[in-house]
Amino acid sequence: MVRAENLANPYQVAFQNGTQSGVADTAAGKGGSGQGFRPHELLEAALASCMVMTLRMYAERHAIDYTGIGVAVRLDRTDPEHPVFESAVSFPADFPADRRGRMLQVAERCPVHRTLAAGLGFRTV
Repeated sequence: MVRAENLANPYQVAFQNGTQSGVADTAAGKGGSGQGFRPHELLEAALASCMVMTLRMYAERHAIDYTGIGVAVRLDRTDPEHPVFESAVSFPADFPADRRGRMLQVAERCPVHRTLAAGLGFRTV
């Protein structure tokens, strides 16, 4: 579980899981100080991080060099009713072309991707 609490700066929030901590904020143009990740960036970071971890686990199990593999994620909210995560997996130039397709499939099967794709419900207590 992650807990979040207000900090002194407007809209700045400290969050922690009991072991690790971070800071979220909103852009200066929206009243914040821009000194932390914006909430939607945290969603993007969760997906990108999970995809990279999943790719590494797969690569290690199959003795594939994962050096230089990265993931960029952007949340496109152009249509507020249907936001879309756009992800791009990057490979080093010498990464075998015949393995790229499988790696893309693996990335899409990361736990966060699967959770988001399943549709979410909400419960506030």
